[in-house]
Amino acid sequence: MKFGVFYEHQLPKPWGPGDEARLFHQALEQVVLADRLGFDYAWEVEHHFLDEYSHSSAPEVFLAAAAALTTRIPPGPWHPPGDRQLQPPARTAETLSTLDIISHGRVDFGIGEGATRLELGGFRIPAKEKRAMCLEAAEQIANMMVLDPYPGFEGASFSMPCRNVLPKPVQQPHPPMWMACTNRDTIRVAASQGIGALAFSFVDPGEAKVWAEIYYGIIKSDQCVPIGPRGERQHGHGVQLLAPCRPRRGGAAWPGGLRVLPLRGQRPGGARHGPRPHPSLGRVPDSASRARRRRGRATAGGRRHPHHRHRKPRTNMRRHLEAFQDAGIDQVIFLQQAGRNRHEHICESLELFAAEVMPKFQSGAAAREARKAADLAPHIAAALARKRWMKPLADEDIPVVKASVVRAQINQPATT
Repeated sequence: MKFGVFYEHQLPKPWGPGDEARLFHQALEQVVLADRLGFDYAWEVEHHFLDEYSHSSAPEVFLAAAAALTTRIPPGPWHPPGDRQLQPPARTAETLSTLDIISHGRVDFGIGEGATRLELGGFRIPAKEKRAMCLEAAEQIANMMVLDPYPGFEGASFSMPCRNVLPKPVQQPHPPMWMACTNRDTIRVAASQGIGALAFSFVDPGEAKVWAEIYYGIIKSDQCVPIGPRGERQHGHGVQLLAPCRPRRGGAAWPGGLRVLPLRGQRPGGARHGPRPHPSLGRVPDSASRARRRRGRATAGGRRHPHHRHRKPRTNMRRHLEAFQDAGIDQVIFLQQAGRNRHEHICESLELFAAEVMPKFQSGAAAREARKAADLAPHIAAALARKRWMKPLADEDIPVVKASVVRAQINQPATT
């Protein structure tokens, strides 16, 4: 099982001078630290207009900076085509390929439908059409990164003439693709499209096992028809957790040792579900304060707090993650830059996890991945055989686009 860090660039109000800039630069420091400590992924979302909940509206810029500062961690961009319809899919293909070049082939490509009314409405995206738009765009983005030239496309949500979309990525035929999944329905969609599933939900190992069984059941069935030409290293199932892993201080866990906190309510609730969305409704709760209040109530009257057992961080976190690994989860993604969590505590958390827990799961990882690849290989081959491929154009069929002027007008005298 691999581990990643995940960023939405949350910034609860009130905002002070320089808070936004500090947030981004501290996040870069955290990614560099995660790279040095041996984490496997750095994921970032793309969201728009969501005050406090997410200030990550241009992930490709942040991830380009992260790629330049790191050497091994793959910067996983999160480009939801459903949220980016104001820009043609070719722009996303160009951005991904450029980032793949800058990072020396370390990019993974995540797609998502988009969900909030603020985002979809801001770009005039019909909610009922967002999934179809997302999948149509994602398939063509993959084709644009592969075909030279791209033959052109006439679809339901966009059209484009024949053009060679440049540059081409380092990874061939294109970077691995993932899809954001928040429920069993989208798990099924990801599996049917032959791409990895990132379950961005706070689920327990039992539910994660159900999701993994659904995913791999479809991958191994005739329902799987890959959306992209890539077959190898494409299939995987990840789950997102909040893991504020902090060292003990003064003999007591601070603020609960090394454990997983289900960050319920950590969504732009008003923006996503409210009857009248407003830009100021995307507020995030202070989960650490809630945890401290619960701890105070539970220990009142001398009663032992139920989280006392978490004073052995290595043992408890290992057991929890082993349950996810046994459930079939390939990647666990830690959302730590959330709410009012402080930069120095996040860094301490990453260091503690890397020292106390990560080595156990790195041991034997290559053998586990090899067994999984061997198990999936015949099913991937069968799925690729079912795919309807976009055919490249023959040389004589490539259209010639003539210049817009008959001859260049150079240094001509001005006329009055």
